Amino acid sequence: MTRSRHTWRAALWMGGALLSFMAMAVSGRELSQELGTFQILFFRSIVSLIVISALLFCSGWSQVRTQHPTRHLLRNITHFAGQFGWFYAIALIPLADVFAIEFTMPVWMALFAALFLHERLTPPRLFAVVMGIFGMLIILRPGTGVITPGAMAMVVGAICFALANTATKSLTRTESPLCILFYMVILQMPMALIPSLYHWQTPSPATWPWLLLVGTTALSAHYCMARAFQHADATVVVPMDFLRLPLIALVGALVYDEPLDGFILIGAVIMCLGNGVSIRAENTQSRGAGASLENQAP
Repeated sequence: MTRSRHTWRAALWMGGALLSFMAMAVSGRELSQELGTFQILFFRSIVSLIVISALLFCSGWSQVRTQHPTRHLLRNITHFAGQFGWFYAIALIPLADVFAIEFTMPVWMALFAALFLHERLTPPRLFAVVMGIFGMLIILRPGTGVITPGAMAMVVGAICFALANTATKSLTRTESPLCILFYMVILQMPMALIPSLYHWQTPSPATWPWLLLVGTTALSAHYCMARAFQHADATVVVPMDFLRLPLIALVGALVYDEPLDGFILIGAVIMCLGNGVSIRAENTQSRGAGASLENQAP
């Protein structure tokens, strides 16, 4: 199969991921008008559990056996905190702000991977960290009143997502993706149910389609992105993911009459530039190592 055909397939899968992320954001915004954040997370877990259970019936339940229950628990505590910050922010600040601040996640993940997984903080990775922090400061603009509870919740959410992804990277050495997703919904369901009982609101029939949408798109977004990475390098896939920001800004402007903020776009471009340089350097290094091994082969 030619490289161009691989790229087109990656682009199609990333199109599905982008649509899923935007649909999840819109459904979260619609649900926030009636339900609290904990309830949204609870019903999302229910829908996700149904889908994952169906997949496990087809592929086998034996893969959910794990020797690392503590790692799963720690991963899901941080992931749940990240999800709470994301959906909480969706209800309070413009959609473009949420996605822009979320793009700081690679910055935190690079730092946590160096700290906990002992990965090297190479000059390209350090460049991405510096550019990410600089871009975040442009977006938040400290001292101008832009820092709001919703914005800070998303900053904390991005940090928690980075911790969760660092734990996920460790778990993928021994666990299947379905195993990780299964424990995600099983562990996060009671985390969301218990606090939601204090202010329980039975969903009206009008919210049921949105609940189904938020649960299915949460899974389809990451599945489509994983398939995209199977067909193309990160240097091809990640720039496509950066399209999330202008697309969600357009959705916010058309659907919710949210203003287009130039500072958001400038900050996001700076963060994306840093990530792009880092990813390109990593890809070049890995290709060089592969070529070196081929030359040494008998």
